[in-house]
Amino acid sequence: MLKYIFSCFLVLFMFLVQAQPLPNKIPSKNIQNEGIIPDAPKQVSQKIVEEKKMDSLPPKTNRYGLRAGIDLYKLTRGLYDSNYTGIEFVGDYRLTKKYYLAAEIGNENKTTDDERLNFNTKGSYLKVGFDYNGYENWLNMENIISIGLRYGASTFSQELNSYKIYNANPYFGEVPVLVSGEKFNGLSASWIEVVAGVKAKVINNVYLGFSLRLNRLVSNHKPTNFDNLYIPGFNRTYNGDFGVGVNYTITYFIPLYKKKLSPKE
Repeated sequence: MLKYIFSCFLVLFMFLVQAQPLPNKIPSKNIQNEGIIPDAPKQVSQKIVEEKKMDSLPPKTNRYGLRAGIDLYKLTRGLYDSNYTGIEFVGDYRLTKKYYLAAEIGNENKTTDDERLNFNTKGSYLKVGFDYNGYENWLNMENIISIGLRYGASTFSQELNSYKIYNANPYFGEVPVLVSGEKFNGLSASWIEVVAGVKAKVINNVYLGFSLRLNRLVSNHKPTNFDNLYIPGFNRTYNGDFGVGVNYTITYFIPLYKKKLSPKE
């Protein structure tokens, strides 16, 4: 009887031992393959390496400074037009990412020979205003496609060399040319000017530019018995108050400081 009970107890003990759960040990290889536990240390180290690479890159910056140059159109016009001499200096200063403070100063001496008039105009002028750059540059590009506004003022003198009196009934022929030589000093004019232009960098810090200008007179001090048909800086007057102009410029950029781009920019 005891032998039988002992045998049953031994069989039960062995069954209980075999029925115990095995330790929860799964090879790391299977964990990675089945996606149960991510390879956290590897991902963390890779992220640190990427952050270090980003920190090692130089920050993106915009250059700020003064750009100065000369109008090639006025400078070279005297080579093919014997009735004209002039010079204009141009410049702009970058205020913000998009806005530039701009100015032009110049001097002109022009003889106008029309069908009935021959007169000489000479004087100086100054224009000040701003430009807005609407062009979104790529990395390390500094080109400009701009629209701007100027306020211009000019002081000048006129000399009437000769003229013809208009003859409404030329039955007896044209009236001969009358020599005058009358001078008109102390003249002045001011105007508003809308400017559209481009500037492209051709080599390091050197830019070529072109602009088209539409002018509208604000004030015009006219001489007695004559009119300001040509105003230095404004050009020829059309219909009394309007004028147009162009310029071709070469400028050099003098960088003064750099400004780091914000993430938004």
